[in-house]
Amino acid sequence: MAAARSPRRASRGYDTVALVLQGGGALGSYQGGIYEGLAEADLHPDWVAGISIGAIHAAIIAGNPPQRRVEQLRRFWDHICRPPLLPPTPVDALRDTLAHLPAPAGAALGAWEAWRAVLEGQNGFFVPRLAPSWPLQHSPETASFYDSTPLKRTLEEFVDFDLLNTGATRISVGAVNVQSGNFVYFDNTEQALTADHIMASAALPPGFAPVAIDGEYYWDGGIVSNTPLYQVLKSSPRRYSLVFQVDLWSAHGQLPGNLSEVPIRQKDIQYSSRTRLVTDYMREVEEYRSLLRELLKHVPPGHAREPWMRRARELASDRRINVIHLIYRGVKCEVPYKDYEFGQLGMEERWAGGLSDIRRTLEHPSWLDVPGAEHPFVTHDVHRPGHGRRSP
Repeated sequence: MAAARSPRRASRGYDTVALVLQGGGALGSYQGGIYEGLAEADLHPDWVAGISIGAIHAAIIAGNPPQRRVEQLRRFWDHICRPPLLPPTPVDALRDTLAHLPAPAGAALGAWEAWRAVLEGQNGFFVPRLAPSWPLQHSPETASFYDSTPLKRTLEEFVDFDLLNTGATRISVGAVNVQSGNFVYFDNTEQALTADHIMASAALPPGFAPVAIDGEYYWDGGIVSNTPLYQVLKSSPRRYSLVFQVDLWSAHGQLPGNLSEVPIRQKDIQYSSRTRLVTDYMREVEEYRSLLRELLKHVPPGHAREPWMRRARELASDRRINVIHLIYRGVKCEVPYKDYEFGQLGMEERWAGGLSDIRRTLEHPSWLDVPGAEHPFVTHDVHRPGHGRRSP
């Protein structure tokens, strides 16, 4: 890392530092590693937005003081990765053995851990529902294969909702109204949030039942859009923003060569939510904004109070956005059920991968600089060749 300045110093000049967290179930421990690396660099977001597992992380971050966040995130993952019924897999004994075996051995362990989740549920997260709602019944609260009631107790253990609702750290979590189909954000700047709001964002059907809030039922926001990036980028008032976008699904991938690879690729495409399409679109918007500012300089005097002039100035307001994009890539032996493979070893590997990726990213403190007026919207991605700034 450059000795001249730290990431914390390089990030100065922004009005907001946002952390945007995609949904992805068991893959989410990657985001825990990312946050640990940010905390190491003394980079603490003042706005956290999430979907599904990302919403749970957002609540833990916003609901704990900075010095406890990494500890609480790790305790949460250690808690939910403990199997609720059968004895745990002897991870420590297997760790060295698996390192010397071919990839299929790791895939076999992953399959075993995933089937444990299917049959047993996950400690402090969800348990199989003995009597789901079937066609002759009408009970939205039980219309799922699993009961996520344990998650409410877990959230209340790891999240201080009084602290979360002070607004010291802004939090936004996305969900979809089951009846209207409308996508909504629950935000602590607009309402007091509870464990129910977080659970609504993580209620992915048909595994989990919808969550009732003020008489309306909500499902996981990932079934509409699995990233809250656009919500952050379109925020008002206009701001200089540094955004860490952490994706758990990669839009770019290899062509499947057999039927076992098809569902893996399908999930990646379905839940990636076209993050780069959003960033490309927002880059164009900011360029148009810059062009409008230049055009307004040539408007003849005497129009300052015209309604259209006021609106044009508002649209042309100077805004600089820097998106640091991190994407979980996984390993070759991962399988279609990677998002519900909650084994301890897999969790630790994903956490370590996130920590490694953010450390590599922060080796370039200049990437955190405020963009210039010529290119007001830039993105960086440690996974892209050249590790450079992407701009037109």
